[in-house]
Amino acid sequence: MDADLKHPKGGLLASTRNANRLAGSNERDAMFARLHEIVLDGLRHGFFDCVITCELVNERKRRVVIKAGKSHQFTIREEDLHSGSQAS
Repeated sequence: MDADLKHPKGGLLASTRNANRLAGSNERDAMFARLHEIVLDGLRHGFFDCVITCELVNERKRRVVIKAGKSHQFTIREEDLHSGSQAS
């Protein structure tokens, strides 16, 4: 993760995010990748403000909006909440 701090804004992290979306990663993974990028960018600058909201939408999906300068919206399916790595 320390190596990520050395890359200029929009460099490796932006390329990784775009590659993940093209590779068919689910929205949950894309949301966490974007949140990771926002926090690292804020740490590089020494300050940041971020607001995260979530609401239930059609078919029990979750709409997550991350507001950090720009708004980034993700719609996460309920089944994606149970897949992937779990914290122990």
